[in-house]
Amino acid sequence: MHPDMTLSRLSAFPALLLRISGVVFVSACLAASTQLPPSQVKITTDGKYRRIQANGIPDHTPGQFPNRNNPNVIAPQNYDYKVPLKPQVAGKPVAYRMQPFGIAVNGVVFDPFAAEWWKGDPSSGWQYEPHGGAINLGLDSSNAHVQPNGAYHYHGIPNGLLEKLGGDQPKMTLIGWAADGFPIYGPWGYSEAKDAGSGLKKLATSYAIKQGTRPAGSPGGKYDGSFVNDYEYIDGAGDLDASNGRFGVTPEFPAGTYYYVLTNEYPFIPRQFAGTPDASFERRGPPGGGFGPPPGGRGRRGGPGMRPPPGFPPPPF
Repeated sequence: MHPDMTLSRLSAFPALLLRISGVVFVSACLAASTQLPPSQVKITTDGKYRRIQANGIPDHTPGQFPNRNNPNVIAPQNYDYKVPLKPQVAGKPVAYRMQPFGIAVNGVVFDPFAAEWWKGDPSSGWQYEPHGGAINLGLDSSNAHVQPNGAYHYHGIPNGLLEKLGGDQPKMTLIGWAADGFPIYGPWGYSEAKDAGSGLKKLATSYAIKQGTRPAGSPGGKYDGSFVNDYEYIDGAGDLDASNGRFGVTPEFPAGTYYYVLTNEYPFIPRQFAGTPDASFERRGPPGGGFGPPPGGRGRRGGPGMRPPPGFPPPPF
């Protein structure tokens, strides 16, 4: 820069200033995502329970946080969960909402729901689906983002973890444990559930978007996947049951077990338990959320965590 080019003279070049501001912000964002403490996870058993203690830092490279649609910085957590070593399928599926479904083997939680509702009103019963296209939560390539408390968490298949564990080849990969104790696998499974020699395929969910239009007193319009309520389970339509799981053999359980599967289609992460979730997964305190309104101004504006963290200017892009 020429020594005579003062700040007042630079102000004559707003595009240059915007570009400089953008570079500074992006650099700060990248620093926030890459200069992280190491991932720490400890998994032990005591004959009755499997205990998972972790700091929630991923062991793969996360996306850029903060970003335009997620203003939060990744920060270490203090997770201490336990799940039964010998889980049992319950008499009927157990629904849940704003709490983790389970935890990955790298200590990052699976937390599929978003704290975003039609008109910002949870009592409406119409909850936005994070993958439905109506809201942008700033997810990275591992389908993860950050809650206001700094918790990095998965909303779908954790691609970074899956690649770390299984490489680029199809493989039936154990990626975590559900709160009820059953194992969670990536999208690949045996073509015949009880035959490990049957070859691998991506297992298909049995959910689909409903036909027709939403009822009166709702957001209206055609069912299009924007809301959790837009989906329905169709028995036998895919390989998996209503809990996005099935009974079968796996590399870790050659005698067979019930297991969950993460899929590229809804529900992505199961939205109900086949067994009974341990109380250690119940969320104590307000859930994360408030990552901005969906396009067109629908839903609430802002919410917890909408302010940029200290030291970060508003996103310039």
